[in-house]
Amino acid sequence: MRHLQRMRSVFKCVLFVPITLCAIYLLSPSVKLLMSFIPMEKCHLESAKNLDSSVDASLNLQSRPDVQTCTYWKAAIIWEGMFDPRLYDEMHKMKGSSVALTVFAVGRYLDAYLHTFLNSAEQHFMVGLPVTYYVFTDMPEKVPNIKLSPLRSMKVIKVEKNSRWQDVSMMRMKSISDVIESDIRHHCTHVFCFDVDQVFTGRFGSEALGDSVALLHAHYYHLPKYFYTYDRNPNSKAYMETGDFYYHAAIFGGSWKNVKALTEACYQGIMEDKQNNVEALWHDESHLNKYMLLHKPSKVLSPEYCWDTSIGFRRDIQVTRLLWAPKYYDTLRTP
Repeated sequence: MRHLQRMRSVFKCVLFVPITLCAIYLLSPSVKLLMSFIPMEKCHLESAKNLDSSVDASLNLQSRPDVQTCTYWKAAIIWEGMFDPRLYDEMHKMKGSSVALTVFAVGRYLDAYLHTFLNSAEQHFMVGLPVTYYVFTDMPEKVPNIKLSPLRSMKVIKVEKNSRWQDVSMMRMKSISDVIESDIRHHCTHVFCFDVDQVFTGRFGSEALGDSVALLHAHYYHLPKYFYTYDRNPNSKAYMETGDFYYHAAIFGGSWKNVKALTEACYQGIMEDKQNNVEALWHDESHLNKYMLLHKPSKVLSPEYCWDTSIGFRRDIQVTRLLWAPKYYDTLRTP
């Protein structure tokens, strides 16, 4: 019995110490500033021609010596200054690339964020390429009437409102998988999935397209891996001892086949956890990180693509393409 109690104490320590350290980091501006001086690893490739994806052969991996521009499995990490926007746009127009953007606006989130999100996407997201917005909501009649540019359209899909925001977040995986199967795969080559409480502020273009795309979390990309808040509960399907990076589930994407595979796997893990009365620490984000550990992304987006201004100044963030919108959790997540 004493041995069992000791083991439980050890487990609690392993689980909660990284969370405590992250809380200190998130709440302390001085700690955030100090952490920004921790250098990232460096890309070991001399040329982008050695990348796993030939589409990214034009990238200049040496143009940003201040940051990590590739992974050890030869995937590019996209930063400002590495790519020629016109070259990427021309290449994807020739390839006939088209993009589905999925976003969930359920409950009070619709009124608070959707209009701004869609308007800013029209200005900055995949400009020049065919884009279809897939808006998932429990109130289709309240979806704003946005003036869309040529080659762009919108489809509104009614979903049920879950009683808990955690379930809204997790169950989106099944909804995305279902609409890819029934609709997206017939019309679009790529899919990008977004949280609605964000605002586009700069180019979010075709350089972000890839077979499987993940995003470095803005609060973790300079931190030692010990700080990463993976799910460390061995009873969860999202359990991880360690990983490569900490990815942010506010944005993920790829070819429709790969996004379908990701969402199906995450949904399966979520449902198995539910059957065992387990819930992953950060819900669908924990399952996404586990999936990306087992199935490495072919492209990684830098935190430029989803930045939180509360972090403060970072020298390596030369441009912001998408910003976190103000969070009103107290009012938006209450029943």
